[in-house]
Amino acid sequence: MLSKWVVLATAIAATGCASVVNETTHAMKVETRVESGDMVVGANCRMVNNHINASFKSGTTVQVRRSSEDLEIHCAHPDNPDASARAISRVNGGMLGNIIIGGGIGAIIDHNRGTAYTYPSWVQLVFGKSLVFDRNNETEGHPVVGSSPRLESERTAGAGGSTPAMPAPVSASKPVTATAAASGAGASRPVSLDDLNGLMPPKR
Repeated sequence: MLSKWVVLATAIAATGCASVVNETTHAMKVETRVESGDMVVGANCRMVNNHINASFKSGTTVQVRRSSEDLEIHCAHPDNPDASARAISRVNGGMLGNIIIGGGIGAIIDHNRGTAYTYPSWVQLVFGKSLVFDRNNETEGHPVVGSSPRLESERTAGAGGSTPAMPAPVSASKPVTATAAASGAGASRPVSLDDLNGLMPPKR
């Protein structure tokens, strides 16, 4: 029995807790509506981050590749002006568990792979607007309330700049859908242990 726990602990240390707990993708429901509130289904949409460049139809639930970087979403419909959004991912429980267990190396791996992060699970883009959707504002069972990029910048500045800029993951991975194409993002510097302070959620 003890040997099984040793094997499990070794696996967590080698791969990272979030890598064990979380898949590289998670579900996101993407809807589009007009400013009055009426839903519009079937708009042509595309999502892009440093791991994925995929097309889909609005009104569906898609699998989005986890990443520490923002996810850009753009939707077009012939009867409405384009809608765009930026979805902000946040550190999930897998990363925190990794740090508690003592897997500092695993935490770095999870950050670089993106498995330590989760985007909002339900967003509603509005035609003619550009909105920001932050995972921190998610309430279970409800779409995340979007804010304008200007208001989001002011909110972050008002917090004293406590939300640090995250280093880019060191490599790109394969797309997660049949319609996805490689984004061609280049590798950046490896993350060091000193960067782990920036992985924790901002203090309230």
